[in-house]
Amino acid sequence: MNDNKIQPTPLNPDTLIAAIEHPIKRQDSEQLLQLFEQITKQKPQLWGTSIIGFGQYHYCYDSGREGESLRTGFSPHKQNIAIYIMLGFSHYQTMLAQLGKHKVGKSCLYINKLADINLDILKQLIEKTYADMATKYPV
Repeated sequence: MNDNKIQPTPLNPDTLIAAIEHPIKRQDSEQLLQLFEQITKQKPQLWGTSIIGFGQYHYCYDSGREGESLRTGFSPHKQNIAIYIMLGFSHYQTMLAQLGKHKVGKSCLYINKLADINLDILKQLIEKTYADMATKYPV
């Protein structure tokens, strides 16, 4: 049973990005779209109404809860951009220390704009976490 409230939709991620009013956030989102596609070799898919995901995996918790979720992706929020690192950040502290201005949640990396961070480190972080997801949750 898929209990995940955020499900893939047939909506076009380009439509979401085109509707972003702030020009820098729209440009950053366009750049992230290309970056994620290049790294993951996956086509973007809109999850819910605001998350652009790349790839998916099946999870099953000890509690019995299970479902499908995106392997990685991002969401251009009004106040910041959330980048989804589904395995969390405990194994990536060295990269985070070199990233630049950011905040983290359980599995979200929050940035205000790409100009605030080291884009090469972000690429490495996405590459590493995506590969780690493939190891932990093979297709």
